[in-house]
Amino acid sequence: MPLSENVRRVVTTIDKNDKAVVLMDSPIPHKKVRPQAQTVSRLIWVTDGTPADLSGTGDRAAIDIGIMPPRGGSAFRIVEFPPETAEMRKLDPATMHHSLGDGAPKRGLPPRHPAMHRTRTVDYAVVMAGEIDMLLDEEEIHLKAGDVLVQQGTNHAWVNRGTQTCRIAFVLIDAKEP
Repeated sequence: MPLSENVRRVVTTIDKNDKAVVLMDSPIPHKKVRPQAQTVSRLIWVTDGTPADLSGTGDRAAIDIGIMPPRGGSAFRIVEFPPETAEMRKLDPATMHHSLGDGAPKRGLPPRHPAMHRTRTVDYAVVMAGEIDMLLDEEEIHLKAGDVLVQQGTNHAWVNRGTQTCRIAFVLIDAKEP
């Protein structure tokens, strides 16, 4: 599947007769393009607490949030990272921090890359297509399709040094400050 194509989202629920049914089956309608970083993010589902509320028939991703999930909640999204350009390396680091949303922790060390940021979350990431480098304060790790990552509230930046777009599925879960 070319990365420019959307991803199908299927959501199930329990109907009034206590039967498992499909609530939604369509391409993901919630798309956010961050022109500065040239990333495309598709929000799939959001919860606002744990344990999650399973009642209701609405689209829980039909809200505007930053990168971080609501306090006590989670966010599931797919992000496409295009190959890095010279313009992307010149971004103001405050731009990335602003996109995190309310309650974002302050940065630890001065950023080594304009996309460096830190969320107060446990992030589960699955690289679906392509390759990408995750920069930490002093280290970096190269990830490719099929790799998984658990990121625990660390300063990090996603940098695609390749020639193809990288698609990653993320689940972010609100956490306590380390």
